[in-house]
Amino acid sequence: MREENKPTTPSQKKKSRKSWFWPAVYSGFALLFIGMVWTYQAVVKDDQPGQQEVAKSGSEKGGDVTIETNAENETMKFPFDEALLDNMSVVQGFYDMEADSTEREKSLLVFHQSYVTNSGISLSSGEEPFEVVAALSGTVEDIVIDDFTGNRVTIKHADGLKTTYGSVTGILVEKGDAVLQGDVIATTTANEWNPQAGNHLHFEVSKDGVAVNPGEFLAF
Repeated sequence: MREENKPTTPSQKKKSRKSWFWPAVYSGFALLFIGMVWTYQAVVKDDQPGQQEVAKSGSEKGGDVTIETNAENETMKFPFDEALLDNMSVVQGFYDMEADSTEREKSLLVFHQSYVTNSGISLSSGEEPFEVVAALSGTVEDIVIDDFTGNRVTIKHADGLKTTYGSVTGILVEKGDAVLQGDVIATTTANEWNPQAGNHLHFEVSKDGVAVNPGEFLAF
């Protein structure tokens, strides 16, 4: 009887060892996985403030980029308050070589019996001055002060476009300023070089350095 009971003891010990081995392995993997998750969350949390700072810094220093992006998505508007549209008239048009002789003659500027082709259009609302606004968002590229020909402001836009606002006074912007479409930049006035136009705005548009008819963008 004693000899028959001997084999029972070793098998019970072997079974006991197997019963705790695999649970221990599974627990180890579980603890390792949880540790990896905690580590990842800690790293992501630490990175978030830095990302916020970059975004904030970019918004503070990226004004010009924002303006240019706006302009890319904008359609050119009139360089004056559209409420004045019914009272606005084109007193001198853009000189177009392909236009008929009558239209070309109307687009010649005369000073001391000298004729100059008009590289823009002259807009007037009678003798009353009116506020001049930016036709597109952009950056002020140049300001010229000239009492004889009239002060002018040039704004650079996206896609190689520039707009120039001449015969103005009371200029509210400076070179390098970022302006949004519709921002007031000056007020119209008269000048000695083009007295027949009276109080007016001389509005020019150029594409890649070449003057183009503003009528291609606006229904004048």
